[in-house]
Amino acid sequence: MSTYTGKVVVITGASAGIGRGLALAIAAERPRLVLAARDRERLEGTAVSCRALGAEAIVVPTDVAEEMACHALIARAVEAFDAVDALVWNAGISMWAPFAELTDFAVFERMMRVNYLGGVYLCAAALPHLRNVGGQIVGIASVAGLTGVPTRTGYAASKHAQVGFLDSLRVELMGSGIDVTVVAPDFVRSESRERAIGVDGRPLGLSPVQEARVMSTEECAQRILAAMRGRRRLVILSARGRLGRWLRLIAPGLIDRIARRAIARGR
Repeated sequence: MSTYTGKVVVITGASAGIGRGLALAIAAERPRLVLAARDRERLEGTAVSCRALGAEAIVVPTDVAEEMACHALIARAVEAFDAVDALVWNAGISMWAPFAELTDFAVFERMMRVNYLGGVYLCAAALPHLRNVGGQIVGIASVAGLTGVPTRTGYAASKHAQVGFLDSLRVELMGSGIDVTVVAPDFVRSESRERAIGVDGRPLGLSPVQEARVMSTEECAQRILAAMRGRRRLVILSARGRLGRWLRLIAPGLIDRIARRAIARGR
């Protein structure tokens, strides 16, 4: 028996990128997966691949920006499998635009609704079920949730909100049997940059990052799965991110320069 054999695991943003990678990584343990995203066709593709690896899997097309959709997702999981053992809060959108060049600030509201409030709604809906089983909440945040990053003002703000919420929730849940894990990836090879919102409010279409030189989705997924198995508190997936967390306390200006250089170099 592996850690997640027979366990009900809800994963948002499971149609592509880190969410899909994590679903495939965990599928070999034969869990019962509830896969959520907006794109039904791609979600079905993830489910087919997970079933081939031994998992049970259902798909629930969901826009996490809508509160009722989040509650419906958890209700569907309980209807199908009678429990929720783990909630992976992964769905998110990004941006790549200097603040001074923005003219439409609706992107900030969208970032907060998808990256932050969507997870709040999911946690509220899942919490009673997680209490029943001593479950876990896993938030896929970002190093941008731990420090400021240029061109990512709205994204970093939403990820800081996510981290602050999960850290606070962890304290509230002490003694309940529910563990809260925050995962902070650095650049990961996925489609997130192509879909990131640019200065014109539309997806970039092309990644500004040297994708071949950053962490693969598969490696990222395996590290997240290891953190989940260990019920870790915080996992920062890059050496740069881990160093930055401590260096920020003694040399914050240096961290600003490192962040600026990383964005300029695209890795």
